[in-house]
Amino acid sequence: MQVVPRESESALSVSGPRPMEWSTVPYTGSQAPGHNGKQRRSSLESPIMLLTGHQSAIYTMKFNPAGNVIASGSHDKEIFLWYMHGECKNFMVMRGHKNAVLDLHWTADGSQIISASPDKTVRAWDVETGKQIKKMAEHSSFVNSCCPSRRGPPLVVSGSDDGTSKLWDLRQKGAIQTFPDKYQITAVSFSDASDKIFTGGIDNDVKVWDIRKGEVTMTLEGHQDMITSMQLSPDGSYLLTNGMDNKLCIWDMRPYAPQNRCVKIFEGHQHNFEKNLLKCSWSPDGSKVTAGSADRMVYIWDTTSRRILYKLPGHTGSVNECVFHPTEPIIGSCSSDKQIYLGEI
Repeated sequence: MQVVPRESESALSVSGPRPMEWSTVPYTGSQAPGHNGKQRRSSLESPIMLLTGHQSAIYTMKFNPAGNVIASGSHDKEIFLWYMHGECKNFMVMRGHKNAVLDLHWTADGSQIISASPDKTVRAWDVETGKQIKKMAEHSSFVNSCCPSRRGPPLVVSGSDDGTSKLWDLRQKGAIQTFPDKYQITAVSFSDASDKIFTGGIDNDVKVWDIRKGEVTMTLEGHQDMITSMQLSPDGSYLLTNGMDNKLCIWDMRPYAPQNRCVKIFEGHQHNFEKNLLKCSWSPDGSKVTAGSADRMVYIWDTTSRRILYKLPGHTGSVNECVFHPTEPIIGSCSSDKQIYLGEI
């Protein structure tokens, strides 16, 4: 594990003003100047930190709600926990999955991690001890996606290649509800009030399920290819979706939104033959969005203008997930190159 100031590469031309690149200043300490001699804006030890240790492609990563720990899930079947500060040391490895870790999330209180795997299970892990505390094994095929509820009872939704999404209560044994679809489910999320779930899959549509009724109340059409990821906005009003049609869409999920709920489309990032489930996410204030890209770049867009603000080089494999830090101007990215970068933006 070392700190590597990265060589700057020229950003490829994109429409609009030229995007920013990673700053590559080999200073340490929070008061070291950033690029252009500006004061550093984050508590990272260096403007760019490289985290290494996974033995295979990393598919997913998330900051915990407090912003001081990172969890990452890999094709090597392991979940790593890393300290955000100092040398970003890996301090815990969670083992138990029998196949790759495709998706993981922290619960709202930061005490547990929920993970999904092609081993057909969803698992819950205690962050203090690193022990698996629940194994949810009712799917009959790969589990591609999982999502814990933001509030209310400790619910988790999962989506699988078996064509179902399942609702789990972490206090109970077995799934409490199953939502059957005709096609593989590749992405799931909860509504803000946890009364609805959103599912996306290989039929290109986003379906809104009413948990109480157990039925689809709305279908959002617009993507032309498989949906690989979705995330609800911090304020709960909008849903961000990423598709293999190389489009990132924002949908207005408020109750009385107009008929056409797709209010923004962002382009620039790429999917390719690897067909990885590239993730997408919001900045904490909702002003920016980011998405993984098969062209090895980290893309960050301004949600208002739809302009690419940053196109950051450095990874040597598909960027599978990028996430914003909950309180600081830091972006984290994980890649098929087995590496995680943390950078100031």
